[in-house]
Amino acid sequence: MNKTPLLSYTFRECLNPDCMFRFPAPTNLEKANICPRCHGQTKIVHTIQLLPDHDKDREQDNPYHLEMVLDNIRSTFNVGAMFRTADGAGVKKIHLTGITPPPEHTKVQKTALGAENTIPYHYHPNCVKAVSDLKKQGYYLIALEKTSTSTPLDSIHLQPHQPTAVVVGNEVAGVDPDVLALCDAHIHISMNGLKGSLNVAIAYGIAVYHLLSTQN
Repeated sequence: MNKTPLLSYTFRECLNPDCMFRFPAPTNLEKANICPRCHGQTKIVHTIQLLPDHDKDREQDNPYHLEMVLDNIRSTFNVGAMFRTADGAGVKKIHLTGITPPPEHTKVQKTALGAENTIPYHYHPNCVKAVSDLKKQGYYLIALEKTSTSTPLDSIHLQPHQPTAVVVGNEVAGVDPDVLALCDAHIHISMNGLKGSLNVAIAYGIAVYHLLSTQN
C-alpha cells in the first residue's frame, strides 16, 4: 500500500560564503529564507518528504506484556523521550508517579512527538502504592537500578503472558527504597567508563528495547 507524505521539509544553506550555515526547516516556513546565524539569504539544497507513521495493530499477537513505571522523573525532556521510546518498542502502558510531569505538559509533547497520544498512561501520586497495587494484580516487578543484589540487564528475560512492569527512578535519587523492596528483581546496565550511570531516558531505552527485542 502506498504511503502519502505527511510533511515536506527542506535543507537550506546560507548564501554568505563566510557563513554557509546549513539547517533543516519546514517547506512552508517563510523565515527560513533568512539565515538564523548571519541573517543573510538562504537557498534550498534538498527537499524531502517525511512519511506518516505506520498504521498497524499495536497488539500484533505479542505475548510479552511490558509496562513502565516512572518513579518521580523530574525532566519533561526525559518523560517525552520515554513516551517516544515506549511507542517504538511496544510498551503497553506507562505509569507516571509523584512529580513526573504528565503528557499534557507542552515540553513533554515537544520530545514525545505524538507518542503521548498512542501510549496509554495513568498518573499515581504515590509510587509505592502504585507498585504495590501492580504486585497484587500479579505483575512481575523489575527495578532498573544498581543495587547490592542487582544483576546485569541480559540476565532477565520476559515470560510470555506474564504481565511485567519495569520501574525507573528519579534522575538523582534513583528508585524509592520502598519500591525497590517490592520488586522481584533488580537489574543494571554494565558501564565501561568512569561514570556510574546513564541518563535515565537513555537507560530506559536500552532496557526496554533489550527486554522486548530479545524475546523475538
